[in-house]
This record gives sequence, C-alpha cells and structure tokens, in this order.
Amino acid sequence: MITFQEAQKDNLAFINDTYNESIPAGLATADTQNLPMEEREIWFAQHQKSNRPVWILKNEEAQSVGWLSLSNFYGRPAYRNTVEISLYISNKHQGKGYGKMALATLIELAPGLAIQNLMGFIFAHNEASIRLFQHFGFETWGLFPEIAHMPQGNRSLMILGKKLK
Repeated sequence: MITFQEAQKDNLAFINDTYNESIPAGLATADTQNLPMEEREIWFAQHQKSNRPVWILKNEEAQSVGWLSLSNFYGRPAYRNTVEISLYISNKHQGKGYGKMALATLIELAPGLAIQNLMGFIFAHNEASIRLFQHFGFETWGLFPEIAHMPQGNRSLMILGKKLK
C-alpha cells in the first residue's frame, strides 16, 4: 500500500536527496552531478505555478519512500492534457513494489486532473523502469539514439507513452 501526500517545502530535502542518490548509477537522470538545493527550490516553485502536482510517496508505516511529479509536455497549450512523469524511489526502498503501486495510483488519478496522455522519458538501458511502464500498457512512442553523453558512455532515451480512456 502506498499513499500520495502533496509535497511541501519541508519535503524538498528528501526529494533532492532521493534524486541525487540516483545520479551515480546513470539509469534515471541525465544529470551527472548532484543537484544543489537552490535548483530544487526553483523547480518546486515552477511546479507550484504550473499547477502540476509533486507528491511524496508514503508506505504503510508513513515513511517517505519516494516521490512522483508531473510536468507539462512541451509547454504549448495544445499539449495541456499530456504530462511527463518523474518517479524516484529511494535506493533503500527499491525492489519492494512501490514504483508499481505509485504508477497504478497515478493512472487512477490522472483523468481527474484532466490528463489524457502520460509519458515517461527513460534511458533505453534502464530495463527495470521500462518493464515497470510496459506492465501498465505504456508503449514506445519514440527513441533518441545515444543523445545523452554520460560518464558511463552515450545513452539512448526512450519515450514511453500511454493514452488514457
């Protein structure tokens, strides 16, 4: 069981720490250095203005296990019903099904937020995340070959998408 709690400013340290701990593996983000807290604060303020949610994911013991945010796609009005998903589970809570629970909950909530299309931008070598999204019927909508120049080598970016009914 997982619950979504609307993120507040006092959650930014957890959000930033969880994000930064994902950087060394080179699987979840194209950032190659830790994101400073000042940049996270700017990101959070932009989310507040865009009216797109940022949620803290809580497990049955009310522990913060990860976070999920939605971002407008491409910033043009005609795309207002399409969002990009960012989903990060803290390293110590990975492999426990929280990502699956979070994505299932998001799919249920999305229509109430006037969302018709969900997209995930995922490195092509991140097999676990690709399997997670495909489990929920996301399909490959695009592939950008070797566009990310990471310390581990050049990486391809996949766009996985799902149309909601």
